[in-house]
Amino acid sequence: MTDFLEKILAEKRQEVAEMVLESPKPVRQVKGLLERLRENPDRLQVIGEVKRASPSLGAINLTVDVLAQAKSYEEAGVSAISVLTDPVFFKGSIEDLRLVAQNVELPVLNKDFIIDTKQLIRAVNSGATLVLLIVACLDEQVLQSLYDTALSLGLEVLVEVHNAAELAAAHRIGAELIGVNNRNLKTFEVDIQNSLELVSLQQAGRYYISESGIKSQIEAEKVAPAFRAVLVGEALMTNGNPTAAAQSLQVKRHVD
Repeated sequence: MTDFLEKILAEKRQEVAEMVLESPKPVRQVKGLLERLRENPDRLQVIGEVKRASPSLGAINLTVDVLAQAKSYEEAGVSAISVLTDPVFFKGSIEDLRLVAQNVELPVLNKDFIIDTKQLIRAVNSGATLVLLIVACLDEQVLQSLYDTALSLGLEVLVEVHNAAELAAAHRIGAELIGVNNRNLKTFEVDIQNSLELVSLQQAGRYYISESGIKSQIEAEKVAPAFRAVLVGEALMTNGNPTAAAQSLQVKRHVD
């Protein structure tokens, strides 16, 4: 069985070793994702993703007009835009992120396998307001250090988990924004049941986002009661009308 995560991390360590340590600039000023989620409790929010390819699927939309895709998400009323910047496995680039950040008035997530402060500073300097930290990629001490550094740079942090042990780690480091990835990063298989199985472990005062496997309103309605948002790439990247597709996922949340 292919262990995608190990292959990606090996490549990422090499990429980071060659990366220049930049001087941080002030973070781009927009209303943050946390604030947007707090303001809209009654409807499932959407983070629309710009994703050209993936290790499991290969090409998804290699010829996408990145700016047009991002603008279609903004028109749909998404709460943030995620941009994959990994060049090797996802065919993204930091230039994609920079282009989006310069042209939208939304939080922009640097979606990558972040293992070093150099990547956090590059994210800020490219216009990201939000970064992803994946618990499975980091030991807890490094996770805490990167989390604290990101906050000190003015970034919001989405901490991604896959199971109960990782969720506990996210809680321990103080994460407010927690993404439950329905994709197994070792096999890249997807099952939204992963999100539903962790609902009983959620804690008050935190905001949970279901990631991967949200293809239609059906999946959105399944996760809406317990999650504040969904992060969606594939289904929007392959839809001829991404604006309508993103709007269709913003279902009402029926919370007791």
